[in-house]
Amino acid sequence: MVRIAIDAMGGDNGPSTVLAGSDIALVRRPDLLFHLFGEAAVVLPLLEAYPKVKAASTFTHCEITVQMDDKPSQALRKGRWKSSMWRALEAVKKGDADVALSAGNTGALMAMSKFCLRTMAGIERPALAALWPTIRGESVVLDVGATINADAQQLIDFAMMGGAMARALLDVERPTVGLLNIGVEEMKGLEEIRVAGQLLKEANLQQLEYVGFVEGDDIGRGTVDVVVTEAFAGNIALKTAEGTARQIGSYLRDAMSRTLLGRLGYLLARGAFRELRHKLDPRASNGGVLLGLNGIVIKSHGGTDGVGFANAIEVGYSMAKNGLLAKIEQDLGDYHRASFARDVTVTADEGVS
Repeated sequence: MVRIAIDAMGGDNGPSTVLAGSDIALVRRPDLLFHLFGEAAVVLPLLEAYPKVKAASTFTHCEITVQMDDKPSQALRKGRWKSSMWRALEAVKKGDADVALSAGNTGALMAMSKFCLRTMAGIERPALAALWPTIRGESVVLDVGATINADAQQLIDFAMMGGAMARALLDVERPTVGLLNIGVEEMKGLEEIRVAGQLLKEANLQQLEYVGFVEGDDIGRGTVDVVVTEAFAGNIALKTAEGTARQIGSYLRDAMSRTLLGRLGYLLARGAFRELRHKLDPRASNGGVLLGLNGIVIKSHGGTDGVGFANAIEVGYSMAKNGLLAKIEQDLGDYHRASFARDVTVTADEGVS
């Protein structure tokens, strides 16, 4: 069984979306158990409409709900120890759950996750990783919203963690990794990116293949399995892609409905348009993973519906089933051991000279 601790109050629609998504997820994955945390007066009446979820769940009343517009510091002051978000994270810390999931305030979730679960040894700051639909299938992109102005070492840590996530979720034995940059030439870009690229090239890691710099259009092409960037650029890229998908959908609807010939063309190509709509549906890739913590934390879009929330549950399920944390610890350990060996070799050579 995979145990998911859920902040039932998180998101724009709170428990109604959470319970609908949990119901869908149970059909896909009958070996799920849910630990629901929220306000009893709100959650329990709605839970009666979902008997399968009720049978597969435990519920804990929480008197505090983190609001979507709370600042992280406010959320910590009023919600530490007693909010539904904190209690879901605490369930993972205590070993009562395998995954914590919330559609709530991203900044608050990041702050509470760091305080409650702490970061892994050697990781200074976590990263928010997203699954990105591409021409080839899917890629992992990180960071898309957690660590702005990441330095070279943090970018390397992101590469290690993103590679482990690709191995766990995309079933890629040795994922390809690229650093997002304004060009593929080695002299281009910020110093932190150039330094990280040089160090990754020199590391010659067995668990991933560093291919160099990639540009923005390489993300959608699926040029690499893992795209590494800092949160400012990553979040802009994510929101731009989501907006472009909606723009294309709007263009198609207008074009297909404007004339009789257009409507006829739609009827003849309905299957192709259904497939396109599915690929452009942001719900399909819902569920960002906070990497670098001593526990698996999934962030769902706040405005998603039941289908999207079910997909976020699916991401958490896959991460737990495929041993994400063990893979990250192994990859980080291999990199740091290789770095130590290089430093020793360099020091010895300098001593000889």
